Formats: sequence, structure tokens, C-alpha cells
Amino acid sequence: MADRASLGAFLRARRESLQPEDVGLRRGSRRRARGLRREEVAELCDMSADYFARLERGTGPQPSQQMAAAIARGLRLTPYERDHLFLLCGHRTPHRQLRSEHVSPGLMRILDRLQDTPAQVMGPLGETLLQTPPAVALLGEQTHYTGDARSAPYRWFTDEVARSRYLPDDHDHYSRVNVSLLRAVSTRDGPHSQASRLAAGLLRESEEFASLWDRQEVGLRWSDAKRFVHPQVGRIDLFCQNLQDLDTAQTLLVFTATPGTDSYDRLSLLNVLGAESFPSG
Repeated sequence: MADRASLGAFLRARRESLQPEDVGLRRGSRRRARGLRREEVAELCDMSADYFARLERGTGPQPSQQMAAAIARGLRLTPYERDHLFLLCGHRTPHRQLRSEHVSPGLMRILDRLQDTPAQVMGPLGETLLQTPPAVALLGEQTHYTGDARSAPYRWFTDEVARSRYLPDDHDHYSRVNVSLLRAVSTRDGPHSQASRLAAGLLRESEEFASLWDRQEVGLRWSDAKRFVHPQVGRIDLFCQNLQDLDTAQTLLVFTATPGTDSYDRLSLLNVLGAESFPSG
């Protein structure tokens, strides 16, 4: 059972310890709240302010594991704090999949400061965990997938839409890199791992994947140069910098354009247009 009193005290203390700057918010000149407001935390956790307030008061329902994971992310909890939260909510500490989806506070702080730049956090199997609005505008919403489709390599070989945002001349190379990276992860994690299960599924579902898997290629890497074809603004040539968190095997991707180029202007236009009318990629 959840320890509601201790849970409420923990949530309140973590909320009050966070400052607006910690989560990418601006501090207003008339701000009097100690730490973040409940409404701000609720929005970060994708829940109602009333629900979060009830949890703080110790009168709310027991949060599900998925809700606990959302709270841990919204409050920028460390892995130790996240495990403590799960226990207070009456759950065991997160299983491996939930652990791998918990974005580290360090990557979250960086992403909070990149809200005007295409950037996203990727999991070890190519799961898109978080995206900035410009990243959604550039690549489409990628965090809503479920099952094997959460993995970018899986979508690359099973869903034509996954390739539509990339220059066709690059498709063959990207296919080889996807196979090489999945082979590396499955070898590292072993024959009973999620990566090996994903590879086995693709061997059944994709002739292209099976043909490339037989090549036994390893060590292929992405190029820093990325060439996109956006359905609204056309071709955009960008550079992709990545920052890896070795503890979580997560990677932060940041896409930038050279100032003064057509790609820079088109990327700026995307930031203005937003992502509302753009289909998922």
C-alpha cells in the first residue's frame, strides 16, 4: 500500500526545492511561491493540478507505476529519488524498461534550455523519450508509439513513413547503420535481451533487414550531417550533435543549421509554424 503521508511530504519537499530555471520556466518579477507552483508541476507531470494537490495532502489515490514514472520525470528526480518515490507509492522499484525510460535530470536540464531548438532524448533501442516542439515540427511526434514501434530501427524497416523525412539518397546507408547498431546492442545485452527479440522480429518481418543482417556488419555510425526532406518547407541540411549519458545509455540529439544558409531560414520557419499540422514521422 502507498504511504500517503510520506508521499505527500516527499512531493511537497521536491516541488519546493525546484526553481523555475531548473525546468526551463521564466521567473516572473512578482513571483512569491517557494519553489514551483503545484500547477506548474502538474503540467510537467501531465496531470491535473487537483490530482497533484491531493497527492501532496495525502488524500489522493494510489498512483500507478506509469503515473509514478511521470511524476519522477516532471520533478527531475535522480534514480535514487525515483526508486524512493516508487516505494512510497506502494510499488517495487521500477523494472528495467521503466528505468531505461527515466530521463536523467542532467539531460532534462539541458533539454529545458533548448526549447527553441530541435532536440530529443533517445533510449538505447532508438526510443524517443522526449522532444522539444521544434523537434516535433522537424521529425513529427515520435513519443506516442507503443510496443516494438517505439524503436526507430523497427519503424525504419516496417513503416514507410519513418523514412519520409530523410533524403532518399541516404536511405541505404541509414538501413545499414540501423542494423549495425542493433547488432551491437543485442550482442552486448545477450540472446534473451529486448534488442535480440527486436532483431528476431525484424528478421521475420523485413526482407531488407534480413539481407543486411546476414552481412554481419559492425561499427557503422551515423554521420553528423543530416539531410531532411520536410513535407512543408522542403530540404533542410542540419548538423546533429549528441550527448550521451553513460549511466542510462540515453542520448541527447541536438540539430542545428549553419547561419546564413537556406536550411537555417527553413528551420527558423518551422519554429514559427509549429508542429500542429505536421504528421507523425
